[in-house]
Amino acid sequence: MFLANENFPRPSTIILRGNGFTIKSIQEDHAGIGDAEVMQIALDLNLIILTFDGDYGELIFKYAKENPPAVVFFREKGNHPEFAAQSLISLLAINSVVLSGAFTVIEANNVRQRFYSK
Repeated sequence: MFLANENFPRPSTIILRGNGFTIKSIQEDHAGIGDAEVMQIALDLNLIILTFDGDYGELIFKYAKENPPAVVFFREKGNHPEFAAQSLISLLAINSVVLSGAFTVIEANNVRQRFYSK
């Protein structure tokens, strides 16, 4: 379901797995690869990218020929490495949120989405 980018905190990856989410990790499996390669893995495996890297917005809306299934960009790191997992779990608890085909930006008190064609 998810692909944690290399900059996604390992404690958040562990929490998501512990809550039943399937999550592959660039940090664990492909450390050091570039953003384009991360996007290709997401495409190949139909995974939603979790990242703290804002460059994915530019890659998708300016350069991408093929877009990943979705990207969740965490604009803020919070006060602890578990912040990202807790924010995502809270977001997914809201039934009206659709991640597929969207660049989702999570901030401390706000969530914004921009949809694109997959």
